[in-house]
Amino acid sequence: QVQLVESGGGLVQPGGSLRLSCVASGSIRSINGMRWYRQAPGKQRELVATITSGGSTNYADSVKGRFSISRDNRENTAYLQMNSLKPEDTAVYYCNADVYSRVNYYSLWGQGTQVTVSS
Repeated sequence: QVQLVESGGGLVQPGGSLRLSCVASGSIRSINGMRWYRQAPGKQRELVATITSGGSTNYADSVKGRFSISRDNRENTAYLQMNSLKPEDTAVYYCNADVYSRVNYYSLWGQGTQVTVSS
């Protein structure tokens, strides 16, 4: 069974930092794109950051200059470093990845991790 598990969320004051992790496990042959999304209460899920297998990145305008996505291909892990956090960054953050096993392709989602920015 192939799955994604996020971790690293929590409560942080405005201006603070958090680092989210997303680990893919199971019978994995390769992983292409990896992405972080977020969904705030009453709002649609939005794409925050993407990273290709080659390391190219892209960010939503709202997080450019504050968030950084990276990955460790040997560990099948993606990270989201979040700095200068604002209350409007409060949301459940989800990891999404294009995962290839020996026989199947999966567009996997993690269970989400809550990030709350509040004083």
